[in-house]
Amino acid sequence: MIPCRVNVSSETGTLRAVLLHRPGVEIERMTPLNAAHALYSDILNKPIVDHEYAHFCGVLEKWTDVYYVEDILEKMLDDVNVRRHLVEESCDMDDCDDGLSEKFMDLPSADLARILIEGYEDPEWDGVAEERYLLKPLYNLFFTRDASSTVYDRVLINSMSFEVRERETLIYEAIFKHFFKVETLNAMAWDRDARTEGGDVQIAAPDLLCIGQGIRTNTKGIKYLAQTFAKERERFHILVQELPKSPESFIHLDMVFTFLGKHQCMAFEPMLKKTGLFAGKDTTLITIEKGNIRYDKVPNMVKGLEDLGWDIEPVIGGGSDPWNQLREQWHSGANFFALGDGKIMGYRRNTHTIDALDKAGFAVLNAEDIVSGKVDMKSYEKFVAAFPGSELPRAGGGARCMTMPILRD
Repeated sequence: MIPCRVNVSSETGTLRAVLLHRPGVEIERMTPLNAAHALYSDILNKPIVDHEYAHFCGVLEKWTDVYYVEDILEKMLDDVNVRRHLVEESCDMDDCDDGLSEKFMDLPSADLARILIEGYEDPEWDGVAEERYLLKPLYNLFFTRDASSTVYDRVLINSMSFEVRERETLIYEAIFKHFFKVETLNAMAWDRDARTEGGDVQIAAPDLLCIGQGIRTNTKGIKYLAQTFAKERERFHILVQELPKSPESFIHLDMVFTFLGKHQCMAFEPMLKKTGLFAGKDTTLITIEKGNIRYDKVPNMVKGLEDLGWDIEPVIGGGSDPWNQLREQWHSGANFFALGDGKIMGYRRNTHTIDALDKAGFAVLNAEDIVSGKVDMKSYEKFVAAFPGSELPRAGGGARCMTMPILRD
């Protein structure tokens, strides 16, 4: 593995490298009793997850360089200083005793990498106690978008809103510090109460971020980013969309809004019309100019982009029927990931959304045909690579959630 340069200055520039994590045994270490704590609304069938994820990552491997978290982690653990840091910090966060730390230090790198992700079972667990693992499994690690996000030529190590995900940031911080050797940002180092998550942070352009404000990213986290760029840029903008606090399908901005290309986006219609759960939810344009920060309300995301000179048209997730919009948003119907301008991927199960894309000029390609070599997606100017999803969507995320771009043109 040779580390690449790290730089992302748009959501739709041609993808050159991406970071993924294959869902492992950790997702089988949930029961109906701890699923909610793990931030899942259901438990998953791993063989079906494996089948679906194989088509998802297979499409990406046909397109770009793919790095896998578990492979990089194993390589990094050969460095005794990195190993000790990850072991001691992980055990400290999960309240493991010193003896367990020393045991972990003596393990082969492959075994330790697996334990840091999948968890470590208490050898004295009696089959009855609610907590089975001394080191907790990282149930959400395959959502590589959330705990770290490439923001231009740096990586934002996100300050997670739920304790069950906090230990993910240790792994990502080590990956970007020691493997990719890139500078990192961290809102929590600025203010302990500041929160950011990658699903809320969209790199629209070199001078524009789009950010969701809700239960995962808060106003202090956004203020940190605004003040950071106010010190560095003559002129910069942040377009902020307030999100509903419930249900859990609205946890991030990319669950209701994603970029499909330079001139098209996928949007949840109630967000644009400010109806239903979005009634009274603000859209705010933050303008940074020569160190000054100004806040202005705008009607919605699309109008905010148009005010900044964007020529952009929304494709409505779920089509025209309000019930279909709600049903498909629940299973990440707006959560598309761009491989390039007008070249996207998302769940095939959201049929009304896929139909809307078809009508908007996107060729609908089956992931199975791409992976097998039957179809060459690179021969299409505009397409959606539709991959199977019955179990994966039940984890609460889609194609954008499961990808962390490292380098785009």
